[in-house]
Amino acid sequence: MTEASDDDLMRAYAAGDVAAFERLYARHQAGLYRFVRRLLAPALAAQVDEVFQDTWLRVVHARARWQPQGAAFGTWLYTLAHHRAIDLWRRSGREVSLDPDDGDAPFEPDGVPWHHWPAPANDAPHGDELAFWRRAGERLLRCLDELPLAQRSAFLLHHDDGLALAEVAAALEVGVETAKTRLRYAMVKLRTCMGAYLAPLQTAAGGAR
Repeated sequence: MTEASDDDLMRAYAAGDVAAFERLYARHQAGLYRFVRRLLAPALAAQVDEVFQDTWLRVVHARARWQPQGAAFGTWLYTLAHHRAIDLWRRSGREVSLDPDDGDAPFEPDGVPWHHWPAPANDAPHGDELAFWRRAGERLLRCLDELPLAQRSAFLLHHDDGLALAEVAAALEVGVETAKTRLRYAMVKLRTCMGAYLAPLQTAAGGAR
C-alpha cells in the first residue's frame, strides 16, 4: 500500500480521523522537537516543551480551516514553530534581528579557542579520536547557538531537517534569495567559530598538517 502523504493525513484529520493526526505526530515529532530545541538554544531551553506542544495545539485548532497553499504540511508545521519561537525570544526581552546579516562587525565566537586536537590518526588510540569528535560535535552545537536566530533557523531547516532551499524560504516566509543569504552567512560564521575553536593539528615536528 502507498504511504499516505502528510497532506492526505491532514485532510483526513480535518474530516474527523483522529488516527490520521496520530500518524502525523509520530512522523514529525522527533524532527520538530529537535528544531525547536536547537532554535531556542540553552538560553530558552526551559521553554522547549512549551513551544513544541503549542505548535501541535495550533495544528489541532487549525484543522477545520487548513488547506495546503503551496506549502507542504511539514513546511507549514515548521512555520508555526518558528513563529512561536520568535514570539518567545521577543517576550524574553532579547532583540531578534530578521535581517540576513546582523551587522558589518567581524564575527567573533564567544569563549576561548580550543586546542585539544588528538594525535595524528595513525598514532592516536581509537578511543582518543572518538572522544575528540564527540567534543568537536559539542563545540559545533555551541557555535550554532551563537548564530543570529534568522541564520540559525535557515541552517537548521536546510542542513538538519533536510528542507530544500525553496522549502526553507517558505517555512521562514522569505524570498529564496533571502534564505540563501541567511544560509551563506550561517556557514561563514560556523566555519569561523569552529576554526577559532579547532586550531590546526600539529605534527610531531611542529609543522601544520
